[in-house]
Amino acid sequence: MNDDPQATTTDASKTQVAVDPWSLFRRFTPARIALGRVGVSLPTREVLGFTQAHAQARDAIHFPLDTVSLVDQLCADGWHSPLVLHSKARDRHEYLLRPDLGRRLDEASLAALAEWWPNHSRPDLALVIGDGLSALGIQCHVVPLMSAIRAALPESCALCPPVVVRQARVAVADEVGQALEARMVAILVGERPGLSSPDSIGIYLTHSPVVGRTDAERNCISNVRPAGLDVCAAARKLAWLVQEGRRLGFTGVGLKDQSDVTRVSVHCAEDTSNDVRAIHSGMLP
Repeated sequence: MNDDPQATTTDASKTQVAVDPWSLFRRFTPARIALGRVGVSLPTREVLGFTQAHAQARDAIHFPLDTVSLVDQLCADGWHSPLVLHSKARDRHEYLLRPDLGRRLDEASLAALAEWWPNHSRPDLALVIGDGLSALGIQCHVVPLMSAIRAALPESCALCPPVVVRQARVAVADEVGQALEARMVAILVGERPGLSSPDSIGIYLTHSPVVGRTDAERNCISNVRPAGLDVCAAARKLAWLVQEGRRLGFTGVGLKDQSDVTRVSVHCAEDTSNDVRAIHSGMLP
């Protein structure tokens, strides 16, 4: 039996979590900061949380896209006859091992695309939906995102029905856009899952899409999900980039996203106009 009170206190303290001085900042970010420690180890709660997040990320990568349900939801939301295509990656295993195959359509899809759009007008913007590395994000969030995009775009922007591509990488949209002779193409694709974001969508916009475009020729809107960039904000950004891309004739590194700056400028101008009206009406000195 140990009667040393100091030893008892020391043993008890080892079971307590040492508070990290940065713990105050945890409420501002989902990132794993200020986890605390127990001796030289992480608290059990944090170890279990990491394990769960890692499992969710792995599951998101392998989660299959239910295209039947997705098409039904898009039609119910007012979209006309979405076309479902497939990349050259035959299954998920090949998709993960051969990224190049996910960037091109298979022969059957090319034939279906050519038959689907022979006598229609040239779209200003083609919207492509790809499962990417998180079909979970697409399944959960793409329908409200598509609705928000349609509402944010000007009426003058001609759209074609959505194209859904299974086992899709970003560049597969270039082949879709080229086949449709679209002036611009935007692919809404499941992003690589993070340890706090297994359901994120990325939007990639390309002007004059043709096979062989590089990532430097695209604009990206990332982390679209309820816990990240909400669908309405993402749709406004895309609409701004579409209009600026059409005006300039290109997308990519030369097109800087100043949509937030533009909105602030508009609000400032409105506030100034209100002040001017108030002065003339005698409401301000």
